[in-house]
Amino acid sequence: MKSDIHPAYHDVTVRCACGNEWKTRSTHSEEIRLDICSECHPFFTGKQRLIDTAGRVERFEKKYGRGRQKARSA
Repeated sequence: MKSDIHPAYHDVTVRCACGNEWKTRSTHSEEIRLDICSECHPFFTGKQRLIDTAGRVERFEKKYGRGRQKARSA
């Protein structure tokens, strides 16, 4: 096996937006930040939750929400 061809592995801390954090090893030498992890992902938790990124859900509700409200009241 050739020497000096493998990347260096470092101990890094992985942090999620929900506050969960753990230590792992990676070729990335700095802290790793995640938006979603296995502790807060709906597939693993069984809970559905909307993750609003830059107000997209609000814009969608504003644009299309009126039609759904009329259909609900009928």
